[in-house]
Amino acid sequence: MLVADLKRTIREVPDFPKPGITFYDISTLFRNPPAFRSAVERMLERYRGEKIDAVAGIEARGFVVAAAMAYQMGTGLVLFRKPGKLPCDTEGEEYALEYGSARIEVHRDAITAGQRILVVDDVLATGGTAAAAGRIVERLGGKVEGYAFLVELVSLSGRKKLPPSSVFSLIQYGA
Repeated sequence: MLVADLKRTIREVPDFPKPGITFYDISTLFRNPPAFRSAVERMLERYRGEKIDAVAGIEARGFVVAAAMAYQMGTGLVLFRKPGKLPCDTEGEEYALEYGSARIEVHRDAITAGQRILVVDDVLATGGTAAAAGRIVERLGGKVEGYAFLVELVSLSGRKKLPPSSVFSLIQYGA
């Protein structure tokens, strides 16, 4: 499936979660088996042959993409969660969103020193979430090998918060 075909499977919801914001609902892509398979395959193509020990998914929709990629790559899966969702010692960080602020956390023992991590999320917007995840990975001794996104909202300049050579997005809006 072409990227343009994948893009057409994503529903655009204006004024959500607040006026002036367009929400890109990727659940419509997920429920379309050929589109979902094609999107994951295309994202995997970028990382074939790279040395990655684990894929880190960011709650919640990032889990879907990250889990599919980790399974196909034969790697571990690390879950970055919202506060209060993890029962053991966590490492966390606050970050800014395009419409507020939030925090993510991960179990401290989810990442070991020297582990090569691919950070995956559904959407790259302002870059705050992924940048926070990357800093947490590094504080725990891991090395971020890249950042992969199903969708990028180019006009929000999220790439500027991440190392540009390590960012991959399959579908772009607002370019």
